[in-house]
Amino acid sequence: MQPLILTFQLALIVTGILFVLGVPLAYWIAFSKSRFKYFVETLVTMPLVLPPTVIGFYLLIAFSPQYFLGHFLESYLGIRVVFSFIGLVIGSVIFSLPFMVNPIKAGLQNFRISLIEASFCLGKSRWETLCRVVLPNIKPALLTGIVMAFAHTIGEFGVVLMIGGNIPGQTRLASIAIYDEVEALNYHTAGLYALILVLISFFILFIFYYLNRKSFKIF
Repeated sequence: MQPLILTFQLALIVTGILFVLGVPLAYWIAFSKSRFKYFVETLVTMPLVLPPTVIGFYLLIAFSPQYFLGHFLESYLGIRVVFSFIGLVIGSVIFSLPFMVNPIKAGLQNFRISLIEASFCLGKSRWETLCRVVLPNIKPALLTGIVMAFAHTIGEFGVVLMIGGNIPGQTRLASIAIYDEVEALNYHTAGLYALILVLISFFILFIFYYLNRKSFKIF
């Protein structure tokens, strides 16, 4: 059960981080008039088209103790990123970022601008407008981002394998465990892991679509 527990711990942590980062980022992309937003939007969306091994490779190089960033973190802060749970979190946040940002951005772009302008006219700040006006009215988009980011993190393989390796109890996730069992010809154990992930993922998505069967149409 350890790979499964570790997988869902990672998914919960990553989803929480992505929500904190994704909401203000999606808000800025949706409403900013800056020329740089298209550059940022491109960077956010790139994990959708890049092979996971490409992202994993660059993360492995960037945080390797042989290079500046990884050496600085390990030597001066005592933080080892590669082949650790921290590395899994960083890699998963980067790889799953578009699954949180894009649904929220779509919900914001369909939001009535007049409500935001009315809030500003009443003297509310951008933060108050976001928390009290915008977010309560885009709950379906928020739930979409949360569910998609969580489900996508559960199924990650290439990125987490390259940045985290395959250390039992530390970085050996369920997807990696399935691969190991298949290589060892332990199809029964691999099938058990796979079945559990299929059932849990189906249950999460089923509940999500059931609760949002009406409001989900806007997406």
